[in-house]
Amino acid sequence: MKRTHLPLNGLRVLDAAARHLSFTRAADELAVTPAAVGQQIRALEDMLGVVLFRRTPKGLELTPETEGGLDALRAGFLQFEEAVRAMQAGQSSSALTIAAPRDITAKWLQPRLAAYAASQPDLTFQLIAADDALDFTEANLDLALRLADGPAEHEGVKIGDPTYVTVEAATGGPDLRIDWPGCPTDDRPAIIRVADGGLAIEAAANGFGRARVPQLLAQADLDAGRVRQVGDPSPTLLAYWLIAPLPQWRQKKVKALVEALTA
Repeated sequence: MKRTHLPLNGLRVLDAAARHLSFTRAADELAVTPAAVGQQIRALEDMLGVVLFRRTPKGLELTPETEGGLDALRAGFLQFEEAVRAMQAGQSSSALTIAAPRDITAKWLQPRLAAYAASQPDLTFQLIAADDALDFTEANLDLALRLADGPAEHEGVKIGDPTYVTVEAATGGPDLRIDWPGCPTDDRPAIIRVADGGLAIEAAANGFGRARVPQLLAQADLDAGRVRQVGDPSPTLLAYWLIAPLPQWRQKKVKALVEALTA
């Protein structure tokens, strides 16, 4: 019999009915009706081609066929439980693997992870530099931080407001454009082109000109006085999102980290 065709629900009902020698008590245990138990047993009998119970004046009795298979069945259920516990063990793992762009990792994520780690001394982190979407399973990721217009097919929560700001050196700088791959389009030529928004902020702080970057990315440097804001923030469709597929999102360690990062 192919494993994909194993009648697991029926076998679970059989185990309960055999322990209680009663469809009614088995139904109570399984939170179903006695009729549903009887239907599952009949379907299992049809599939296996054997009679599983005999009705007698004293109640139900197991047939030899049922008695012959019960020990192996119950051992199998114990192995299923062991398998489930082994798979759930990852939820209690002390390691978290997170993918994020280098710039937001340095300027926003790492300081918060350090603060979180101080309260979780057994926790360890692996940070993967990733500007584009990654396969969570292939990369063995728990969580990702992305600049995007939404979580796409994953679960997610938005970090901060979807706004961009223009920054220049704290003492002022020339009205020259600093370009980077995520920069809003501008027809003016750029004085310098850099690899990401974090380097654009550094170029602005060093006096090259003005960089237009996500406000969340620039906030620490604005607060520290390394750069100053020029003009008002402007809304955008892009924001930073913490995202993960539903199985990872449900993990206790991921839930706790997301709660800490969004507090």
